[in-house]
Amino acid sequence: MRGNRERGMRVLLLAMAGGLLPAVGYPQAAGPGGAERAPDFALRDLKGTEVKLSDSRGRVVLLAFSATWCPYCRKEVPELKKLHDRFKDRGLEVLMVDVQESQKKVASFAAKYEIPYRVLLDEEGKVARQYRVRGIPDELLIGKDGAIICRRCPSVEKEIERLLGGPGEVKEEKALSTPGSRKEKVSS
Repeated sequence: MRGNRERGMRVLLLAMAGGLLPAVGYPQAAGPGGAERAPDFALRDLKGTEVKLSDSRGRVVLLAFSATWCPYCRKEVPELKKLHDRFKDRGLEVLMVDVQESQKKVASFAAKYEIPYRVLLDEEGKVARQYRVRGIPDELLIGKDGAIICRRCPSVEKEIERLLGGPGEVKEEKALSTPGSRKEKVSS
């Protein structure tokens, strides 16, 4: 129990530092339409394979920062699984980034919750800092071109549907995102 409390304090300190210290590489130069580009990173997945965000270019990416000890993160798993199952064949990639935990602990969590999407290990918290994660769970939706569409999207399922060009498609919009904002859009 003490280890979980200490780990929780580390993540809390990380979150606090993220709000006080500038993050390297975020925000990056604006992409098409003025949207911020998602910084590239390379992390290992649970099998030890290196995964780069740039490898997902051409797909819509839901980047979900999480930790095994976080009750809200556990509650988010069924929704992420639902989104993964519904949209994986249409071009969505869900990437869970576990912050500052061991491969063994995260693998056990992934097995227990039968997580079907890729789980990446940010054991030192570098990517979380790069993305200015101030608390978990935290999510970013990234377009096919690598532009950040929104952070903590109020209606992520509708945004994914729109980006993948499915039913209910709306007029193409340019996305604007700032690290502390929920979501802001400007029509073309």
